[in-house]
Amino acid sequence: MPRKKTVSTEVLLKDPKVQEITSNINPEIIERRKNLPPICDVFNKPYTALQETDQYTFRIDSEAARQLPGIIDNKVQGILGIDDPDPELKSRYERARNIGIVFSGGPAPGGHNVIAGLFDAAMAANPESRIYGFLLGPDGIIENEAVEITKKMVDRFRNLGGFGMIKTGRAKVDTKEKMEQSRQTCKALGLDALVIVGGDDSNTNAAFMAQELLRDGVQVIGVPKTIDGDIQVRDAEGNSLCAISFGFHSAARGFSSEIANLCTDCSSDVKYWHICKVMGRVASHLALEVGLQTHANVVLIGEEMADYVDVERIRRAEAQGTVDYTAYGMTLRHLSRVICDAIVRRAAVGKSYGVLVLPEGVLEFVNEIQVFIIKFNSIIAAYNRDHDTDFHADFPLLEEKLEYLRRMARRSREDGGFTVWNTRDDDLFNDLPIFFQEGLLMERDSHGNFQFSQVETDKVIMGLVKDYLNILKENGVYKVGIEREYYQKSIRKSGLDADYYGKILFRNYTENGSHLLVRESIISLKTLHQALEDARAIKPGENIQSAVEAIYKKSVPTFKTQTHFYGYDGRGSNPTWFDRTYTYNLGKTAFSLIANGATGQMAAIRNLEREFVNWEPIGIPIGPLMHLEERKGKLALVIEKAVVDIESPAFQVIRAQREKWLAATPGDDDFRIPPPIYYDEGNPEEDRPLTLTLDCLAEEIAENAS
Repeated sequence: MPRKKTVSTEVLLKDPKVQEITSNINPEIIERRKNLPPICDVFNKPYTALQETDQYTFRIDSEAARQLPGIIDNKVQGILGIDDPDPELKSRYERARNIGIVFSGGPAPGGHNVIAGLFDAAMAANPESRIYGFLLGPDGIIENEAVEITKKMVDRFRNLGGFGMIKTGRAKVDTKEKMEQSRQTCKALGLDALVIVGGDDSNTNAAFMAQELLRDGVQVIGVPKTIDGDIQVRDAEGNSLCAISFGFHSAARGFSSEIANLCTDCSSDVKYWHICKVMGRVASHLALEVGLQTHANVVLIGEEMADYVDVERIRRAEAQGTVDYTAYGMTLRHLSRVICDAIVRRAAVGKSYGVLVLPEGVLEFVNEIQVFIIKFNSIIAAYNRDHDTDFHADFPLLEEKLEYLRRMARRSREDGGFTVWNTRDDDLFNDLPIFFQEGLLMERDSHGNFQFSQVETDKVIMGLVKDYLNILKENGVYKVGIEREYYQKSIRKSGLDADYYGKILFRNYTENGSHLLVRESIISLKTLHQALEDARAIKPGENIQSAVEAIYKKSVPTFKTQTHFYGYDGRGSNPTWFDRTYTYNLGKTAFSLIANGATGQMAAIRNLEREFVNWEPIGIPIGPLMHLEERKGKLALVIEKAVVDIESPAFQVIRAQREKWLAATPGDDDFRIPPPIYYDEGNPEEDRPLTLTLDCLAEEIAENAS
């Protein structure tokens, strides 16, 4: 046999086709970069102007009015396209500007297109303008670490995910010293404006910087970014101004694609429950969207749990003349029972597998956990204040923290006025798994929030679920249903009377169901032997018939789980058509606001829930969105996070479809496979999140009905 011809690695690597195959740039990326998103109609005009409106009103917080006097009276500003501006507007619009832009917080798909939209609009107005990208987040502003953004840089990152062009960071300009350093950076670069791309905290920061930099003539514009989808702006009358933050749709679609794969896998391998935790510390928007995208068997929505009322507990308490405050809001135990019920019902029809989706912050909506978090926030803040030190530095080990809590509990017995931590709290807390105690007592994040992503939420819940399933198994409630035809075929093949043994083995044999459930009293081979003896199907000491024993063993459930966390992978996804179009227009909106003298505004697109032709670029005043909230044990002005509205059409659809998606009936599951994320408009891709589509459709249906 002739030897194959060989080639050296050096020659191989120089071949153009080999270089193409091994390049980090694939054909899809090349085409994605070339694709220009459509622009809102107003941006087809050579100029834009702002039109203030009193149509939208806000409830102004008095503290916001005190701290932000220069921007608190800002109005919502619509953007108008102009063909022939007056000389003053033309001159103002076309002047060369220096504009800074910074990413703040976690990445979100579409961020690069904000830069692209801003850059393209600024260069179209005046090619002499300069755009500076601050490196590694707000630290870049504080330390004057910036790079001038060029067309080559913009073209390299167009339509691509991540924040790789200038990176990001979680620092905040939240002290006088940092604000002064930022002011000096703006002066050194001759900035006319600064665009801050971030979440609720970052846009809060934008409001304070807008106030502080007013006298320097530096405009500050915010852009709403967060994959959690918890930046949603409505006015005092409930009118939607910003339906969702950018990055949400892409992350949800990324998660949904992977979870849909698990749906396919579990219905093929039929032995695992996949427990899928998705990002969403404060709000369950991602879990809601993923549920709609995949039809997972069980979808937990935290906001629904917080709204839960245990009517039976209330009635029992009323009968005793007391009030049971634990009846309001779901407990950990009740949550585990809800999940167990779904698992047991599916097992009864032979489905010992499934997919459960839950938000990472689901425990924050659980009654007793929320109480613990509030108490610990108060205890830690009081300790730091009274001792002028750091609680976590003084008590680095869990046992040291627990001993401090025990001392507080003892104090509560001696001092009736001391109620922040009592013996009942201490007993309840000690019942929790050690790893969860450690999680609840861990150091808060830079914003003062409890770090739910650091806690194995799924492990806490599924530990309770497994414990209760074992109880149900011991009680004979948790069984795997046996297909009637399979049972009859197996028994008859062994020469036994299927009807005779069926009446002994199964509690529902005489009914018409397709799946048979072993009697509750038969929970082991020993109890099976006894049942057969009692029915005189076997004699004392005689072995169980092998076919009967095999059927019994198939009825014994084995609960196996695979856990998954979806967070960082979604943040790095390439943007969907919705997000890359949304963000490109946000960049153009930010420039329009800057070119027309606005500051302290959030660039936004109204009517995102509708088709693209209805999108309206606007500027939303940030100051009126601020309210006082406790952060790190102190009241601070922040933008309120938007949680899932359980009265919304999108949630009502999930509620109505739960039984169908649980599929605790014979036959196939109702899993949905979401379409891939494409880079062009020639492929069938959803033009907006399903949650927004459903809300819009419900509104249209209501209008048509009236």
